Amino acid sequence: MQPLTIALIVVGVLFLALIGLYNGLVRARVRVKEAWSDIEVQLKRRYNLIPNLIESVKGYMTHEREVLENVTKTRTAAIQGKGSPEQQAKNENMLSGALKSLFAVAENYPDLKANQNFLDLQNELTDTEDKIQASRRFYNGNVRVLNTKIQVFPSNLMARIFGFKEETFFEIENEAEREVVKVDFSNAKNSPKETSK
Repeated sequence: MQPLTIALIVVGVLFLALIGLYNGLVRARVRVKEAWSDIEVQLKRRYNLIPNLIESVKGYMTHEREVLENVTKTRTAAIQGKGSPEQQAKNENMLSGALKSLFAVAENYPDLKANQNFLDLQNELTDTEDKIQASRRFYNGNVRVLNTKIQVFPSNLMARIFGFKEETFFEIENEAEREVVKVDFSNAKNSPKETSK
């Protein structure tokens, strides 16, 4: 085999390897964006449920205006506070805390706990919370893959050349905030069950 042929084969193999590395980085970045989009869909669903939930409890919780206002305020902050996953996670944690307070106060109103509209909304919210957690795990898994590709050799060279940046995980900041509201209202006498995810 002639040296020129060998050199062309080596260059061709290196070129294909570089293309593969670049395409792998692009695929990982697209998956992260897709996963973030899934989170946003579930958060929007949650935001849309909250006004109906507040309307259903207003008539019962006449002395709990501060709790209702806090839920409304944190919902508005979460909707308007879109930005980095870190900022979004902080806003969502505050909203989860406000909802947890609302459900705790609702325990003092047996008629409210028996209201079918309220129960349906809580079931929807519970389902949405579960989907948010699943979307969060999917997003963080894709961020891990992308960040690993950006850090390991030789794809880190390709990432540096083409300006690929590491993404931020969508995490809960402290242990107290890790407790997500999970409500089981299959029986109106049951109280909301809070579990950690």
